[in-house]
Amino acid sequence: MKIIIVTGLSGAGKTQAMDVLEDMGFYCIDNMPPSLIRNFLDMASKNKEIEKAAFGIDVRGGSLFDDLKDALEYMKKEDVDFKILFFEATDSVLARRYNETRREHPLAHGESVTKGIKREKERLSELRSEADAIIDTSYFNNARLASEISNIVGAGKDDRTFTVNIMSFGYKHGMPVSADMVFDARFLPNPFYVDELKNLTGNDPEVRDYVMGHDIARLFAEEVRGMIEVLIPFYKQEGKYSLSVCFGCTGGHHRSVTLANDLNERLTDRGIRTTLEHRDL
Repeated sequence: MKIIIVTGLSGAGKTQAMDVLEDMGFYCIDNMPPSLIRNFLDMASKNKEIEKAAFGIDVRGGSLFDDLKDALEYMKKEDVDFKILFFEATDSVLARRYNETRREHPLAHGESVTKGIKREKERLSELRSEADAIIDTSYFNNARLASEISNIVGAGKDDRTFTVNIMSFGYKHGMPVSADMVFDARFLPNPFYVDELKNLTGNDPEVRDYVMGHDIARLFAEEVRGMIEVLIPFYKQEGKYSLSVCFGCTGGHHRSVTLANDLNERLTDRGIRTTLEHRDL
């Protein structure tokens, strides 16, 4: 039986993730008391109709959440095929989502949403370190979320299922939360200071030609591509199914976009699966 544990920060999209898994044929139980996982597995072993299940577990369970460690140890001992998906988002995005829904954060205890988020992060830090995949939903739409979950849950051990998630961003808008690698593109000449390029982006050929017209940009791009190809097999050996590579420049419009596009082309030309996002365009 395949088991997926869906957990993470409140407001980060766990409910939507459970909907995606249900559409994929998983038997889904939200807010599952961890102490009942063993009972469910015993029951499912007698019911051959249930081949895969997903449990939504978060701090709403109160003290019951503490039983999760024992449940995970039991599944490891019994050699159960399970993965932990940990969902998170930036503090500002989580706070905005709570403000929009007018709901109180489960750990706010009458104080601000920000304090509730801080308490939750501290409580979940150990579980986050155990996760098979950490998914930052700050800039996800439903289609992107479904694609990410499908890739992780259905991933095997061949190159076609490993995904390199490429993102451009602007430092003045904050660092990406879930980045595995961050490359600073601010050492390159800035098209912002060229009048005819200022209002264009790295998606425009004029900006791309300007940035990649420098020898150091081409050398840098090729070195990054080579390093990522070398590292992918080692990430897979550790049971990882994706790698998040981010390029940052000042505003996230020119140099970072150009380098993200370039890496995307270099990797897809070699048959490596990628996603591409320009966060701050």
